[in-house]
Amino acid sequence: MRIKSLVAAMAAVASLAPIAAQAQAEENPWMVRVRAVDLLFQNGQTSTVADLNVKAKNQVIPEFDVSYFFTKNIAAELVLTWPQQVNITAGPGNTNIGKVSALPPSLLAQYHFTDLGAFKPYVGLGVNYTIFGNRANFPGLNNSVQVDQNSVGVVGQIGADYMFDKNWGLNVDVKYATMSTNVTTVQGGTNLGKLTLNPWMPAVGVTYKF
Repeated sequence: MRIKSLVAAMAAVASLAPIAAQAQAEENPWMVRVRAVDLLFQNGQTSTVADLNVKAKNQVIPEFDVSYFFTKNIAAELVLTWPQQVNITAGPGNTNIGKVSALPPSLLAQYHFTDLGAFKPYVGLGVNYTIFGNRANFPGLNNSVQVDQNSVGVVGQIGADYMFDKNWGLNVDVKYATMSTNVTTVQGGTNLGKLTLNPWMPAVGVTYKF
């Protein structure tokens, strides 16, 4: 009798397995976040750039990202914003000499830790591609210099979501990107040195899991 009961119980559990697997397979793989990011440029300088003390000014920017989960642990994240105006300063008094626009999308591969309940930390690694516009918009230097058109670098990330329910959560995130641009003269294209921006990007935002 006990054997028959055990067999019946095992059969019942086995019958539930396909249902659980189907539920996992049907879980929506998309997640979006909206963040406020504190863009903290490191402003490393070489050659004449150091003599001029050319720097990008720190600022807060909006950020929107889309994540796709290939499994419950592995995801890809595309980090987006619209072109941001970055103020450039120079001289001992950090006088504003102009501004460039920067569009800095990033694509990262992530690993999410999912065994901590509502707290879901993750790490990521990927590539940052920054497009600079208005590259010679420096009235303070008589528009005599310009920066590169783009920058390609590595970006690393650590963060966490705290999910209030199956859809909504709070996100905290820190990214670090390698980002630099050459400063050249408009006439003749003489290289004056390199401005290494390498921003830290701490952020806080809202998560929505579909």
